[in-house]
Amino acid sequence: MKTSLEYTIPPDEAVQAERIPTGIKGLDDMLGGGLPSKRCVLVCGGPGSGKTIFGIQFLYSGVTNYGETGLYITLDESPSKLSKDMAAFGWDLERLQKDRKLVIVDASPIRAIPANVKVGNFSIHKKDFSMLSLTHIIKTKAQELHAKRLVVDPITMFVLQYPEITERRNAIVNLFEGLTDLGTTNLLMSELRFNIPEREIQPEEFLSDGVLVFHNFVDGGRIVKAIQIEKMRGISHDYELRPYKIVKHGIEVFAREKFYK
Repeated sequence: MKTSLEYTIPPDEAVQAERIPTGIKGLDDMLGGGLPSKRCVLVCGGPGSGKTIFGIQFLYSGVTNYGETGLYITLDESPSKLSKDMAAFGWDLERLQKDRKLVIVDASPIRAIPANVKVGNFSIHKKDFSMLSLTHIIKTKAQELHAKRLVVDPITMFVLQYPEITERRNAIVNLFEGLTDLGTTNLLMSELRFNIPEREIQPEEFLSDGVLVFHNFVDGGRIVKAIQIEKMRGISHDYELRPYKIVKHGIEVFAREKFYK
C-alpha cells in the first residue's frame, strides 16, 4: 500500500519520459537509452564499487557529449582530491570548472554543525538545520549554474540522522521533492552496508524514482562486480545482474553478459 508520503509519476507522463544517457553504453542499453529525465535516482554500493566514478562519469558525459552543465555536491572528498583521482580516467575536471560547465561544491563542513543551532529565539536541531543547509546549497548552486545534471555524494550521513522511520521518510521526501523542483536529473549516492541480495531495503529506496545497485561479490578470493537496476519508474529496463568493470575510461557495463557468482 502506498503512503501519502510517496510520490509517483502519473501514467501518462511516464509513457513520454525523456531519457538522459548516463555516458556508460552498457548501462544505457539496460535502461533503454538512459535515465528518466528530471528524476531522483539512488545509487547504492559498498566501498570500492565505483559510485563516485559513476557520478563523475555521468556529469562529464553530460558536459562533453551533450553540452549539459553539471553540479557535484561532495560530502566526503575535497574537490581537489576528487579532481586528482578522476584525472586517472582522463577527465580534466579543473578545466571544466574554470569554464563553469561543471561545478564541484564541498558541502562537508555541514557535518561540523553543533547539536543545536540558534536562529533568533529559536533552537533548531542539527539534523534539521543540516538538511536545510544542504537543500539551500544545492538549490542556490544549481540555479546559478543552470545545471541539468546533479550528483550528491553521499546522502548516507544525512538520512542516518533520522533513526525514527517517520521523520526519516519525511526528510527524504522533502529532499527529493526539492531536487525534482529544480528540473535536474539527479543521482544520490548511498553507502551499502550489507552487500547481499537479501539485505534490508531502506526507506530512501522506496521513495526514490529509481535504484541502481553496485554489488561487490567475493568469488574464489577475488572481487567480482555486478550492477542491477532494482527499479526505474516510468521506463522499461533490464532487471538482470550484469557484470561491470572499472577500466581506464571509467565504468564499463557488459549488458549482454549474464552474471554468475
